[in-house]
Amino acid sequence: MMPRKSVPMVIAVALLLSVYMGMAAAVRLPTAVAPDCNTTCGDVKVPYPFGMGPPHCYRQPEFKLTCDRRSTPPRLLLGDGEFEVADIFLENNTMRVRSSHALNVSTSTGRGRWRLGADRVGVEPPPYPYVLLPDFNEFILTGCNVQATLVRDGSIVSGCASFCSATNDGQLVTGAFAPDGKICSNIGCCQSSIPIDDASYDVRIRRLDLDDGGPGPKVDVAAGGDLPLNVIIAETGWLSQDIATYLNDPEHSPRPKAGLRRVPVILQWAVPHGAATTDYDTRACPLDAARSICKSTNSECRDEAYYTLRGYSCQCKEGYQGNPYLTDGCQDIKECDRKEENGCFGDCEELPGKFHCRCPEGTYGNPKVRNGCVKPTINTGHNPGLIIGLSVASGPCLLILVFGAIILIRDFKQRKVNMLRRKLFSQNRGQLLKQLVSHRTDIAERMIVPLAELEKATNNFDQARKVGGGGHGTVYKGILSDLHVVAIKKSKIVVKREIDEFINEVAILSQINHKNIVRLHGCCLETEVPLLAYEFISNGTLNDHLHKESLKSLPWRDRLRIASEIGKALAYLHSGISAPVVHRDIKPSNILLNDAMTAKVSDFGTSRYILMDQTGVTTTLVQGTRGYLDPMYYYTGRLSDKSDVYSFGVLLIELLTRKKPTLYVSSEGDGLAAHFAALLAEGNLYKIVDPQVVEEGGREVEEAAALALSCIKLRGEERPTMRQVEMALEALRAPEEHAVEDLAAKTCKEKHVALSYPSATGRTNTEDASRCYSLEEEFMFSARYPR
Repeated sequence: MMPRKSVPMVIAVALLLSVYMGMAAAVRLPTAVAPDCNTTCGDVKVPYPFGMGPPHCYRQPEFKLTCDRRSTPPRLLLGDGEFEVADIFLENNTMRVRSSHALNVSTSTGRGRWRLGADRVGVEPPPYPYVLLPDFNEFILTGCNVQATLVRDGSIVSGCASFCSATNDGQLVTGAFAPDGKICSNIGCCQSSIPIDDASYDVRIRRLDLDDGGPGPKVDVAAGGDLPLNVIIAETGWLSQDIATYLNDPEHSPRPKAGLRRVPVILQWAVPHGAATTDYDTRACPLDAARSICKSTNSECRDEAYYTLRGYSCQCKEGYQGNPYLTDGCQDIKECDRKEENGCFGDCEELPGKFHCRCPEGTYGNPKVRNGCVKPTINTGHNPGLIIGLSVASGPCLLILVFGAIILIRDFKQRKVNMLRRKLFSQNRGQLLKQLVSHRTDIAERMIVPLAELEKATNNFDQARKVGGGGHGTVYKGILSDLHVVAIKKSKIVVKREIDEFINEVAILSQINHKNIVRLHGCCLETEVPLLAYEFISNGTLNDHLHKESLKSLPWRDRLRIASEIGKALAYLHSGISAPVVHRDIKPSNILLNDAMTAKVSDFGTSRYILMDQTGVTTTLVQGTRGYLDPMYYYTGRLSDKSDVYSFGVLLIELLTRKKPTLYVSSEGDGLAAHFAALLAEGNLYKIVDPQVVEEGGREVEEAAALALSCIKLRGEERPTMRQVEMALEALRAPEEHAVEDLAAKTCKEKHVALSYPSATGRTNTEDASRCYSLEEEFMFSARYPR
């Protein structure tokens, strides 16, 4: 699925790059550039450390550019000429280039490669200081019923799928616009961001067969055969609105296939220093690197070590602008020449890198306000007696005024703090929270925790009390006044979606009491960032115990027990409470383990009540984690309790294999669930199962694998309920029981799931298991989904 980037963000990026170009053009060229060095090629300016011509015109060979003056207008070329340079920005060490070659993908193997420079024998790509700038470029696919993924070092970086359908009369249906403003919405074409920088990526393409065998219009691989198949890496926002015409009318396309061969991309560059094996430190530049690279005394050095980029860049200090790579290249900005624009309406004095604004001599007041400087109204220069008398008389009054002002200021600050807390309480939907729990007075009274108590419990959120954290926030350990040990979650950012998830989690957890679900002690709404206080779980997450080498591997009996406990919690959420709840994000990192290794399901921020309006499903925005997300929920947006069953099935596979669904890719390009299903159908299950599980589990492993397979069937109605899964796991854990009824005895075309699952000893429906697992699910196990 595509990351949700709005069109205004793309426009803001373009404006920012334009401002950088304007600033660079306004700075006068330092005299350090040699007279015989050309600094322009056509309309493109070439600032040092880049250059053309003799070696002294550029810093080092990696920054040598070539101006092709035979073309009209002249073209500035990078490396061997496969990229044309359109803009160079010193302020953020980026450049815009246009590719002169297409992204070639073999239709026979479905594999290809994108790299900076020509991909030909004997031709090296541009040097290592250049990489694709993360999040400023996107991955684009056009075509019908095809999936494309971008891979870096064996791990999936980005990907999307494009679909077309055929109506009953055989007409091809393509072209659509996404509600978030994206040009492509997976109908005829798709887009996704590229979040990791590199100089080369592998590309994989797969045709999808979406024929489900049921009645109605069919979708096959041949649909849209006339629609060109293109895989493109381009600058974010490059794809124009006329792509809709291009997709629906290939014969009259305003963008022919040949036109896709020259597209812009944004590159990040850095200045290397020393040997190529230098161990770059992301905290600061070494002194020798700063002196060697940043020549201007008014510049500062910055380390650009990211994923693959290695090197340094220079920036002019605040109050200066120009070229920091040249001696005297950063020049003082003359703020006093535009003093009123800078908010100064008095006398202005230039200082190094800044300016000072004051009232003219003989006046007083605020020089930063128009007409803010005024002359004194009483001339006391010729009456010293009056001055002395006024000074003596005003002394006590002055002391009273000072003490009074201190008291008033203190009172004003306290009232301001109280008003802010009341405002934030209302902003964070405190009244709504009270309404949600109003039917239980005891809950309403204990769920609201004052900020002062949480500050006392954590020693004012001391870093020593920090016990964990991630992209969404930080977790602190504290002790409340009732002596409960709690984990306090503090979000890092404040957006409407975060507040909505906060309220949703409080509303759900405040009314749930189950031994395998984490307990919520209270919440605080008096801060800009809402706070939640849970019971403190000391033994980390299931993800830690499965995938951290430093922790002892879990025995099979513990893994089976933990799976059973998670199943009990989900069965309780689905059928044990008056308003059923779907968790929507079941994965090992959301399963906590206490000292007794008891499982506790946590993180209900994206959970939803299911309105049983005769259908048992509700339509909502798709949310979840890639690899665990239900494919049918992703396709239709219709959420049901069977979505949690699918996620639980993937988690059970992870318990059996100790492999991460978010990272696993087989040699054939399959995801974890697809490869697991294929091996089970072939009878080669032990090629992927954890050897410890094989040794300790015996026949139980095959039974658990068959249960997992029944949970990840493509159609939700063919999956068991969590109550059935719970009962099957309990039966499997019984020491005397080795045979369980078949949960998937019926074929894939049946409308309702059976009450048993396939026995590992009976291979009669392994063919059915293989057939039910279609190729489009591969996209679901590898593509990127929003959290």
